[in-house]
Amino acid sequence: MAMERIWDKILPLLLPQNYRLITFDWPFAGTVKDQNLYDPVKYSSVEGFADDLITLLNKMDLKAVTFVGHSMSGMIGCIASVKSPQLFKTLILVGASPNDYEGGFNSSDIEQLLSNRETNYENFASGFASLIADPTNEVSTIFYSDWREILDKVETPCTIIQTKKDAAVPHNVALYMENKIKGKVTLEIIDTLGHFPQLTAHLKFVEVLKGALAS
Repeated sequence: MAMERIWDKILPLLLPQNYRLITFDWPFAGTVKDQNLYDPVKYSSVEGFADDLITLLNKMDLKAVTFVGHSMSGMIGCIASVKSPQLFKTLILVGASPNDYEGGFNSSDIEQLLSNRETNYENFASGFASLIADPTNEVSTIFYSDWREILDKVETPCTIIQTKKDAAVPHNVALYMENKIKGKVTLEIIDTLGHFPQLTAHLKFVEVLKGALAS
């Protein structure tokens, strides 16, 4: 997901385990104040974000990291792992999709979604559905990319975390990725609905996440 806030329920449950945790906002999150940092040519492809991830890890002198990517961020991690495999120990892909199943989100979208989630889950679900179907979204060209051909180049071990029913990324997408990724893949299904298990079933999600981190 684009915003750090999506992990607010998860981080406090991982910090006591002495993990070194690094979170950040992607440029398409709408939280970057200096709009001059956004290069529309570079970011017309998901590969531009993968290059940013590689640069970030190199600048922090990090290697063999476990990357947790939700939604399209999962594919960004896959691309980065192919380009710089030494930087990644494992990839944890949450509701990820290599094809055009989902749309982009900006900061106001997320704030509204989170607000609806707390007060009216029906509005939360319907709001998310309208967002993923909106072709006018400013980053829809990124999220409608097709990166299926990258999967058989991903050699980094992966854990795919999928909810029992996700309208944005159907179950067959997780099965497709499990079969196509070249490296070792573990598929974990969480018994909850929706595209945001870190919000809707965060305790179950943390349990699965800890298992993936320990493996």
